[in-house]
Amino acid sequence: MDFETELARTKPDYVVYKPASADGSTHDTGNEHFLVFDGPDGSLMAVWTQSTVEGCDDQRIVFVRSDDEGITWTAPKTIAGGSIPGHGKMASWGFPMVSKSGRIYVLYNKHIGVNDIFEHTTGLMAGVCSDDNGETWSPEGLTSMPRGKWDNADPKYPANWIVWQKPARVSEGKYLVGFTRWVSPTVAYPKPINSWIAMAAVVEFMRFENLDDNPAPEDLAITWIAANDDALQVSYPGHPALSVVQEPSIVPLPDGRLFVALRTSAGHPYYAISSDAGLTWSKPEPIRETDDGEALLHPLSPCPIFSPAEGRYILFLHDHDGHFGEWRPEDTMMNRRPVIAHIGKFMSGARQPIWFERSEFFADNDGVAIGSGAGRADFALYSSFTVRDNKAILWFPDRKFFLVGKQIPAEWYL
Repeated sequence: MDFETELARTKPDYVVYKPASADGSTHDTGNEHFLVFDGPDGSLMAVWTQSTVEGCDDQRIVFVRSDDEGITWTAPKTIAGGSIPGHGKMASWGFPMVSKSGRIYVLYNKHIGVNDIFEHTTGLMAGVCSDDNGETWSPEGLTSMPRGKWDNADPKYPANWIVWQKPARVSEGKYLVGFTRWVSPTVAYPKPINSWIAMAAVVEFMRFENLDDNPAPEDLAITWIAANDDALQVSYPGHPALSVVQEPSIVPLPDGRLFVALRTSAGHPYYAISSDAGLTWSKPEPIRETDDGEALLHPLSPCPIFSPAEGRYILFLHDHDGHFGEWRPEDTMMNRRPVIAHIGKFMSGARQPIWFERSEFFADNDGVAIGSGAGRADFALYSSFTVRDNKAILWFPDRKFFLVGKQIPAEWYL
């Protein structure tokens, strides 16, 4: 396989990581949950989950930095999982936060050898921190995650959860983030089809209360929001008692409210609104073009929404409900493409406060599979977004293999 041809398919402007092999022999062919963020020293920094292939027991959190605005990047440094003594083999879905004084935190799902659903989702919440811009990292500390109605009643099984996006300071100046809580099979509504797209899941939120006091990771104070019956839920088609809703993406609105986009198995992305800094949320509804417009189409794939400018938004979708060519909704390694950017603006007084009245083609990988085993062709946006020097950049994994960035044309949102 010609790596340069494959790398060029999505026409990236930046290349952050290119695996050394396609067959898994170099143990770096799984790269996902790619979160680029502003470093406290003015650099760009990033963390992601790397492995031989998704779910392999060598899954780990790696860290890189760039001092030239994303042109070149350091080699990945494992900061959790992998070969770090005392950290165990598997660490997944790391997410960064930076305190006001510059301490970098990275929290993640730590697998402890007990599996309730997936090995890379059943786990404790652990974290490390750095006070020298990522040169060295603290010992691992464990935070506490309260148990609830969605979890296995046996306390030996940790919760099943994933934080997908970067937390943002959108809740009274504190970091807020949503997360997927997968429902334990011991309490879940039975799957109507034999596919992971029908596995029960709800969305909850967490707010970090004392992060700017620079506590050790194990001493972080977290407020847990929308737990148990208050969790956001969206029914699986034809099965009202089964909720399948995941991967929340939050943006602030100019009027002080918060808007969260959600992926579902209903054939549409959904949204909810918070009027109190994320402490309570409205019942999710399908995202439409306008209040009375058509519901937008999207399969069970991340649907990130970002705000490149005040009152302006970009929602990234695949523009189909999972039926794409020969593929069905459950064929998620093949049907999660192409990527279409839906351009939105804030509409004061509207029921749906962001209207999406135009769209632009963003990128595609032409459906060519790559990676170890049979490979995968999906263009699922386990992505992040930065705006620096008037450049808005979407950073994303192409086929959970290459890690790249692509600049958003300013004329889309200005």
